[in-house]
Amino acid sequence: MSAPVTFILGGAASGKSKFAEEICLKSSKSKAYLATSQIFDDEMRDKVKRHILQRGSGWVTHEEPLKAAEILRQLPPDQICLLDCATMWLTNHLLADSDLAAAQAELLRAIESCAGELVVVSNETGLGIVPDNALARRFREAQGRLNIDLAAQADTVVQVTAGLPLVLKGSL
Repeated sequence: MSAPVTFILGGAASGKSKFAEEICLKSSKSKAYLATSQIFDDEMRDKVKRHILQRGSGWVTHEEPLKAAEILRQLPPDQICLLDCATMWLTNHLLADSDLAAAQAELLRAIESCAGELVVVSNETGLGIVPDNALARRFREAQGRLNIDLAAQADTVVQVTAGLPLVLKGSL
């Protein structure tokens, strides 16, 4: 039996990461943070610094923009891991011209067999207008498919809007 998976979904700057961190902090398990972002500019560097300060000490951090599945396979059962976020992970694969279906399948298999408890954060990107370019439309469709599959696999799914959680599946 796999460990519990909580999927946190929300728009940009919705409070989803903070909410996910709070779930992890309430756990008595040791904390791990699986960071999927890459730092290419000062804006992202500042955002990462804010997230580190917000989390506080006591977290083991894994920085892995593409191979999240490898980290998930290594998590011990006495650990809770926050994967933040699936959207950046997908973006990294899209820009690396990876086989998205294969990468997604590998990630989902790793989540299913993960020994540690997992909290996954992802952006809801399908609520806006249709993007005006092919790459953005491809991303939006891929993100939608990934979110559907993550939600189906998760024990608990929470939509966060304006910092407020709405449980869509399971219970907190």
